[in-house]
This record gives sequence, structure tokens and C-alpha cells, in this order.
Amino acid sequence: MEDSKTTEKIDPSSSSSCSLRSAATTHWKEETRATFNSVRPSYRRIPGPRTPATVPHSHPGPSPEAMAAPPGRRGLAFGTAALALLAILAVARGQQQYEANAQTNCYGRNGSSVLGYVCNATAAAAPCATYVVFRSSPPYYGTAVSISYLLGSDPEAVADANGVPTVSPLADSRLVLAPVPCGCSPRGYYQHNSSHTIELRGETYFIIANNTYQGLTTCQALLAQNPRHGSRDLVAGNNLTVPIRCACPTPAQAAAGVRHLLTYLVTWGDSVSAIADRFRVDAQAVFQANNLTAREIIFPFTTLLIPLKSAPTPDMLVSPAPPPAPAPPQAQQPPASGSGKWIAVGVGVGVGVLALASLIGLMLLCVRRRRTRQGVRERGRLSKVVLDVPSSADYNALASGKHASSATTTSASSSALVSSDARAAVESLTVYKYSELEKATAGFSEDRRVKNASVYRAEINGDAAAVKRVAGDVSGEVGILKRVNHSSLVRLSGLCVHHGETYLVFEFAENGALSDWLHGGGATLVWKQRVQAAFDVADGLNYLHHYTNPPCVHKNLKSSNVLLDANLRAKVSSFALARSVPTGADGGDAQLTRHVVGTQGYLAPEYLEHGLITPKLDVFAFGVILLELLSGKEAMFNGGDKRGETLLWESAEGLVVDNEDARGKVRPFMDPRLHGDYPLDLAVAVASLAVRCVAREPRRRPSIDVVFATLSAVYNSTLDWDPSDDGNSRSSIVGR
Repeated sequence: MEDSKTTEKIDPSSSSSCSLRSAATTHWKEETRATFNSVRPSYRRIPGPRTPATVPHSHPGPSPEAMAAPPGRRGLAFGTAALALLAILAVARGQQQYEANAQTNCYGRNGSSVLGYVCNATAAAAPCATYVVFRSSPPYYGTAVSISYLLGSDPEAVADANGVPTVSPLADSRLVLAPVPCGCSPRGYYQHNSSHTIELRGETYFIIANNTYQGLTTCQALLAQNPRHGSRDLVAGNNLTVPIRCACPTPAQAAAGVRHLLTYLVTWGDSVSAIADRFRVDAQAVFQANNLTAREIIFPFTTLLIPLKSAPTPDMLVSPAPPPAPAPPQAQQPPASGSGKWIAVGVGVGVGVLALASLIGLMLLCVRRRRTRQGVRERGRLSKVVLDVPSSADYNALASGKHASSATTTSASSSALVSSDARAAVESLTVYKYSELEKATAGFSEDRRVKNASVYRAEINGDAAAVKRVAGDVSGEVGILKRVNHSSLVRLSGLCVHHGETYLVFEFAENGALSDWLHGGGATLVWKQRVQAAFDVADGLNYLHHYTNPPCVHKNLKSSNVLLDANLRAKVSSFALARSVPTGADGGDAQLTRHVVGTQGYLAPEYLEHGLITPKLDVFAFGVILLELLSGKEAMFNGGDKRGETLLWESAEGLVVDNEDARGKVRPFMDPRLHGDYPLDLAVAVASLAVRCVAREPRRRPSIDVVFATLSAVYNSTLDWDPSDDGNSRSSIVGR
């Protein structure tokens, strides 16, 4: 039950303090009266109170038996007959009210179903499985998985319902079925709850309802569902509950064989008959389910309930061929009678209503297009700030006062805005003078440069350190590195800003990058050291995905970004592309980007093709590293044939098929520099895990905690393995 404040917030013009339950009861009574009156052919159904235009003369009177009954029984007979007729007509007409374009007034209700479809009194406690329809809208909602996250549905269920792969691109404006559970809310309305986080400036309930969700919710329902966030108080970061419009069949509909009431989004040019033909149902059933007559207009950005006797199929989503063009109308003489005047008036009224509907639709379309362009610009700008790092921040100025003894003055100034989290991170770091780092690196001499990178070996207070020179804004990387504290993640200890360049000071990894040990041609790692490195990297990723708040996706994992310390323990480095993701399934929700960056051979297909970012992106790259540890090959290598460069993960897709044949396939895949000095069954377990990690579809990859648990078992078995024993000794470890 909702209090009066919430009711006033939804409709400021209303002075009533009744609860929503009372409002729902009143609404049900109005619906009942409308249903009863709608059987009279001369009544005109319009929003609000309904009054008859004329009384039909053909209305049947009471039966002779009823007239012959005593007055008391006669009244009872009349009452019983009226109730029976009311129940029959309610079943015939359907239980729900069409929105009738009332969703355009965010602070009004107009007697329609803008707050949702009203729950059945007899079935309010019984949830149902149903479907809602969405139109794909690339680039942000152009795959089954991205649409499923928007609507709070299951990605695999959406893919199966539409007969498409989870991450394959869908054509623009393609109809997409989303299976959802539908239940009765405490406010008395059917709904399926999803969630939406405001990301851009200027988002309003109207835009969220009609642009983002295309009319599957209304601004009135959003206001009622989120009383803590007023319509003028929305800011980036607000988490909203989105009530998706849905409904369950009435007992009468269920008795007639209706299993689902599909929520369909009306668009330009739609008609009830065309929609009914698409879903192979009778048009009259659609009229009845939505309390409509054939004379009423349906509007874009509204929903219709489609009664289905079986689950919808993907072929229903294909647009039917357009009907043939109608023949040109024959010229007619104007009627001479007075009835022609009324026909002209009726035509004029109809044209006026259509013009008004077109104007409202055009306004919605303009808002949607402007919003889409703004969203693309905003998302592109935000991606550029994180990935292209176009500006630098003067961290010495931020840290002044806290590190006055070591802070240096710099002539570089910056207009870049730094978040409060990054500022707090900077204040907790050691801020070095440029002269101190220059001295520690021998003037940034080439002798101190690590390979060809912009990283230099330094001696600071007698300890080895790595100084990385970065041009641009590194607030994102610094903010993440100061939030993490794990032995398998490289540690950031300080920084310096000098002439627009930032110098980050890290702990030094004496044994360099893992890639050098696997592909460098010099010393290599033995089996135990390789398993140790894989275990360490999985440990670090598991920490990033499940133990940081919010969770992080590294996005740039590769063997050259895995460093080995003096004890050959692995540490994940290079967090320039790392991104925080909202809490959700599998440690984070999916995000989309138009700025795809990374190293070929480590990029997951869904990221490379569609810009989809999930924690499974790191799982894929880690699977490639596992394959490198097993084979000694690079992520892209020359296959020795005319095809040229070969992707390691593609070459390993058929590596492990079943346990009987796996040993024979894994043995020739292994790095010859191991000289067969490894337990073959453990190698098969790691290979099986690696192949699962590089599955083409994200849903088929294990989460990183499963990967870590499997490698933990492999690592423990490796510690117990004695190379002097039979290297092919069996193990019970199986890659999960």
C-alpha cells in the first residue's frame, strides 16, 4: 500500500489521499462499468466517465417468469441476472485497459493502465511465465545478451526464444522475444522488475520509459516505483527499479486455452489485425484482451496484450510481406442530403485525431533521436577519457599539504577533472620529485630501460623499483590500483607529474614478463613453475572479479602483462584499460563500448565484434595464457602453411574432445622444451580447462572462481608429483 505522498508525487493535481489499493478498486469498478456499457452498440468508449449517447431500443427486457415473481424475488432475480451478465461480459471483453497514449503525461493517469495492468483478484498471488517484445537497437542493444541484461531476462533464454546465438549481432529494429516471469506487485499491478542505472546527464523518466525501454514501462510507473528519486532529482549513478509491463491470463482465458499474454510494443503503421496475423491469433481476441473496439486508435510507444495458446516462435518475428497497394478511390459526387454534412464532420474529427497522434509521435521520435545522438556522444566521450587518456592531472597540486616535503613544483597545469576517488588515492601515495626519479634511473638512461617499453629500473632508498612514464590522464588506473591489495597484482607505491607526463612507481619484478620465459628462446619454466604462474594469475583475477568493490575487469590480460618476481611468482600488471563494472551476475553486468582496444589473439569474439565487456572477457584471455603455458607458442603464431598467422585459441578448439582421445591430442600440443617432463593427466586437465575458457560464447566459459578452484587442485597435485616417478601417472583432476 502506498502513502499519500507517493500518490501526490505521481499526480500533483490530485488532492486525494486514498491508497493505491483504493485507487485500484475504483479503477476496477470503472473497468467493470466500461465493460458492461461497451456491449451497447451506440455507446462511444472514451477515456474518463462513459455516458450513453442513446439507449438502444432492442435491449431485451425481463423475462415473463421474472415479472411474475413476487417483488422481493423479482429484485433478487434482477440482481442475479445482472451479476451473471456482468461476469460473462467481463470475460468476453478481457480484464485489461489499453493505455490510449496516456503515457505521454507523466503526472496524469487519465483512467488508463499507465501504472500497469491490474492484477486479477482471483489470480493475484499466482505468478506466470510470459514474454515481452523488444526491438533491437544497435550498438547498445543489438545482441541477445545486451537486451537480456536491459530487460532483466536470462541471456540463454532470450537466445533460445529467438533462435540466435547469445552475442551475434541482430538487425536494427528486429523484434526480439524476452521470456520473463510476471507477478502481482504489492500495489496491485502485474509487472516484471528490471533495473537501470542512470549513466548520462539529462536522463528523465520519460526518456527512460519511451527511448531506452521503448514503451515497455511508463514514466508514471517509474515515478511510482522509485519514490526516493523525484522526476527532477535524477543524477548519474541513480539505480532505478523498472517495472516492465506484463500480465497473466485470467482464469477464463486460461480455461479457453490461453497460456501467455505476450506484451507487444506498438510501432508506426501497426494495426490490431496485422499484429494478430503476425502471432496467428484472432483479431477479436486481441481487441477483447485489451478492452478495445475496432474504431479505436492504437499509438506507438504503447503496449498490447496478445493472448497466445502456445509459446511464440521465432518465425512470428519476421515481418509479413506488405499488402498490395489499394486501387485509387473513385471520384464521387458530394451527397445532397444532410447526412453528408455529418460524414464530413466525422472525417474532419478523424483527421484531427490522426494529426494530433502523428504530432505526438513525431515529438517522441525527435526526443528519441536526439537522446540517441547525445548518448553516443556522451558514451564516446567517456570511453575516450578512459581509454585515449587525452589529458593529464597535476597530482602534486592535489597532494600538496600532505606530502609537502617530497612534492615537486611543476610548470604543467591541467584542466582535467579528477574524481574524488582518484584524488583520495593520490593523497595516499608517495609523491616524488622529478629530480628524485631522474637520479634513481640514472637520468632515464637507456641502460635502465626495460626492453623497448617506457619502463625504467630505478633504485629508491636502496630498493629496486620500476618507473613507468605515461602521457595523459591516469586517474582511472591509479584509482583501481589503490583499491586493490593482493600479492598477485603489481603494487603501485608512488607517482610524479612533470611537464604534462605522469611517472608511476611500481614494485620491481626481477624476472621480467612471463612471455619472455615462454617465447624468448632462452631459459624456460619447468612444469611446476608454469602451474604456479597460472595459479597466481587466476588468484589475482578472482580477487579482481569477486573481492573488489565494485568488481573490476582487467581487459588487457596477456602473457607480456604478467610479471615474475625474484621467486618466479606471477603478478598481473598494466591496468590502464581496467574498468569497474556494476555488481551483478558473475561478478558484474555486461557493458558495451565502441572503443575496442587490445592485443590480437587475446580478444574474446564478443568484445572484438560487438564491444561487449563482461568478466568473461578476462576468462577468455586467461585461457589463451593457459594455452601458451602448455604449448610454448604465442597467442598468434605462424602455422607454417599458406594461411599465415594462426590464432592459438582457434588451433586448440578441438584439443580435448573426450577422455579416451584427449591424451593422444594433448601430448603433441605440449611445449617440446618441457622434454616430456610433466604429468600427462594433469596436462590434459589444464588443456580441458583452457579450451573451456576460450569458448566462443561467454555463457559457455566458466567463471574465474571455478577456474581458480580447478587450478588450485591441479597445483596441489603438481606439488605432490615427483618427476622421477612415471610422468604419465594418473590423476583425478578434470578441467571443469
